Order: sequence, then C-alpha cells, then structure tokens
Amino acid sequence: MKLRRFGRLGWQVSEIGYGMWGAVAWSGGDRGAVSTSLQRAVDLGCNFFDTAYAYGDGASESLLGALVRANPRTRLYTATKIPPKSRRWPSRRGDTLDDSYPPDYIEAQVRLSLKNAGLPSFDLIQFHTWEDAWLQDRRWLDKLHALRSEGLFTGIGISINRWEPWNGVEAVRAGVVDAVQVIYNIFDQNPEDQLFPACAAHDVGVIARVPFDEGTLTGTLTKQTRFPPDDWRSTYFVRENLEASVDRAEALRPLLPANTPMAEVALRFILANPTVATIIAGMRTPGHVEANIACSDRGPVPEALQQALRAHRWDRAPTRWSQ
Repeated sequence: MKLRRFGRLGWQVSEIGYGMWGAVAWSGGDRGAVSTSLQRAVDLGCNFFDTAYAYGDGASESLLGALVRANPRTRLYTATKIPPKSRRWPSRRGDTLDDSYPPDYIEAQVRLSLKNAGLPSFDLIQFHTWEDAWLQDRRWLDKLHALRSEGLFTGIGISINRWEPWNGVEAVRAGVVDAVQVIYNIFDQNPEDQLFPACAAHDVGVIARVPFDEGTLTGTLTKQTRFPPDDWRSTYFVRENLEASVDRAEALRPLLPANTPMAEVALRFILANPTVATIIAGMRTPGHVEANIACSDRGPVPEALQQALRAHRWDRAPTRWSQ
C-alpha cells in the first residue's frame, strides 16, 4: 500500500482508504463479515477509515472503535461526521447554521460519537453537509476550536453535497478547514475545475468518496437490477438514474484493458490525480478489500487510458433522488 501526505495535517495515509457507509446502510450486511474485512484492510496496509454517526446511528463508529482497540500497535487514522441537526441530506440553500449545526448540538454530537466509538479522540471531525454561506456565522468554528483544544479531535473537515463541488471552495480559501471530502470518479470530474486547485493552493487534504458511483462503476449493475426497500440504493437508483448510469458504464467497456475489472480502472483513474490524498472505497468483504488495495500496487492507469476516460465526464445537478 502506498501512502500519501494528507494536506497540512501532514499525516501519511493509505491512498486506498476504507469508507464504512455500505457496512450498515446497504442491505445484506453482516457485522461479523464487515469486522473481518476491516481487519483484513489493516493487515494489508490500509490506515484511513471514514465513518459517520448517521451510518447506523453510531453502529459504524462502534465498529471503528473496536478496530482501533484490536490494533494497538498500528497507527490508524479515524474520521467521522456530525450529522445535520435537521437530518436533511443534502443541505439546501437557505438552511441556517441553527438548522444544521448550532454550537451546543455540535458539542453534544462530538461527545456522543466518541462514546459510540469508545475512543478518547478522533483524528478528523467533519460536517456531513456543508454550505459556504455558513462562513458568515463563525459560531460553528469557535465551537470546534474549543473542542479541539480539549484534545477531542485533530482536524476539521467538510463533506460536500453530491454534485456541488463549488459549494466548499470558499471554505477552503478561507483557511478554516483541514480536509474536504467530495465525490470524485470517472463520471464526476468537476472537482478538478475549482475545488482541487483551491485545495492544492491551501494544502487541504482531499478525500475522494463514491469512487464507484454508488456501484455503477463496478460494471455489475444492469437495467434489471433492483435493491431491497431497506437498502439506500433503492431510492437512489430510480429508473431514470439506473438506466442512464448503466448506459454510461457500458460505454466504458471498450476502453477496459483485457481481463481488467471496471472497478479497478475506476480506482486507478482517481489514483492518477495527485491532489487526492485517499480514496474511501466501500468494502464489505475480504475480497473487496484485497481487490481494491491491490490497485495501489498497480498504480494509476496509463496516460492514454486516463485521457480516454476523461471524455466520459458526466456533469449532473442535484435532483429529487440524489440525496
């Protein structure tokens, strides 16, 4: 596993990280299997783990805490997210700080997440939604600075709404965040326009999320794919999105090198961007872990393939099903 510097925080993190959302938010999950997968990731050199309170109301945080305690001699970087008080994803224009992250709520949620994990501190605390307009109300930042002074966490980050990478550029430029988490993949290349240059200029760590476009870029979905009602993907892959996504994925197949899975190409496309510090891939089985981490050894896709894939950029705007 290759390591990359995580912005001005200076951490050396695995370029393939572990995104823990699918462990509890998608159907068919088995806590025992997930725990086995988490440990396999550690054994193979993964050291960055991203979770959130919203992933099972603390269940995923509990899994992460158990993993840290099971590996006392290994430096693991822990990141979690504070859910908006409104429980509304994504945030909307006009949402106020008091709607989403009032100071007393921030403190209560940070302490609750630490209790869930059974850890004295996290490496990174992130807001699970973000509006650049909140920069005008510094109460959130004052509260986070006070909590950080207690040693409850080290870095401050934001997770940017789906398909709105522009809505975070001002936070980066203002110098108030150490990390940004954003959707970035073969289809969603628009963070390169404004966000990535700002992060590079201000030495902000970039976490690339949704590398497989919620599964589309694994190449396993078809227009007949259906998800159980308790699986978040059942609300995301509505017919109009599923059909368009499958068509886009199928258009990539002629570009894939022989015997190379689409998922591998998806990760190695992201690895070609030096601004990205880590990619938080969802991994629910040891097989997923082994396949994804192997991409680090293989390195970025060749330049010719990289350029061919860039032509498949897909600019999208938030809609009713894209929470």
